[in-house]
Amino acid sequence: MPEAAHAGNMAVLVTGATGFTGGHLARRLAALGHRVRALVRPGANTDVLRAAGIEIVPGQLTSADDVRNAATGCSRIYHIAAAFRTAGHPDQYYFDVNVGGTSHVLDAAQAAGCERVIHCSTGGVHGHVENPPADEDYRFKPGDVYQDSKVAAEKLVRERVAQGQRITVFRPAAIYGEGDTRFLKLYRSINRGRFVMLGSGQTRLHMVHVDDLCEGILLCGTREEAIGQVFILAGPDAPTLNEICRMIAATLQVPPPRWHIPVWPVYAAGALCEAVCVPLGIDPPLHRRRVSFFTHHREFDISRARRLLGYAPRVTAAQGIARCAAWYRSEGML
Repeated sequence: MPEAAHAGNMAVLVTGATGFTGGHLARRLAALGHRVRALVRPGANTDVLRAAGIEIVPGQLTSADDVRNAATGCSRIYHIAAAFRTAGHPDQYYFDVNVGGTSHVLDAAQAAGCERVIHCSTGGVHGHVENPPADEDYRFKPGDVYQDSKVAAEKLVRERVAQGQRITVFRPAAIYGEGDTRFLKLYRSINRGRFVMLGSGQTRLHMVHVDDLCEGILLCGTREEAIGQVFILAGPDAPTLNEICRMIAATLQVPPPRWHIPVWPVYAAGALCEAVCVPLGIDPPLHRRRVSFFTHHREFDISRARRLLGYAPRVTAAQGIARCAAWYRSEGML
């Protein structure tokens, strides 16, 4: 969709703007001419947002008053913020932020007379996709407390939609792009010839480059057809892990990984690490969740977003992987 279709002078609130996706989205909205406000936890670094002309409102998602204050005068809210997986937080923390915070956002939107709310969920709510590709109606199978809390937040959103509130939900696939370091360890280990694949490597990982994701989010915020709907936003292709590793090796100009080891001993070691570290508030060096990265199919059907929104992701996995490699190299991270 042309940039002009998203342009305007609307007052919008973005939560999670100090994060990777929220930051990209907030800056994109500001560049399109919107008056962007960001609800930001006190003490967070806001230099990049301020440089983009974004208004900073200090506050917490867990404070109804803070969220209401930030939403006042806004016509649209992009709710991107969430408590992600970190050590040292009790399970209730994820529900306080991801469910309670969403409730505060929806309440604030109603109080402010917002035209719509765009809510970020996660493709992770589907867990392992036994019969790929999964569409928006595929069963939920959350695999950890973070995903449990995102399912609960979606349930709350569905209740509000049934009551007539104008909300759109999007579930992103695995998000990546220049500026993000989630895949840096994988790049480094392949670059240094140390990567070993767990299992067959034939499972598929559907990713979405942040540029395509932001375009999809903007469509969720502008198309009337989006109201009351749930959309999976993913990239144009879903390569296997073997293919991803070969792409990374090719762009780094190193030999592709060759070694595979069985999954079950590593999974058992991950369970042991969690049992010892989590009660002590220490981030385990090995998680079962990290092992599941190698064993879970995560391939999605994005036809609903294509049909109703005109969503057309452009960045293939090969292109995005090469762009990330160039950025890592330019930053001296490899």
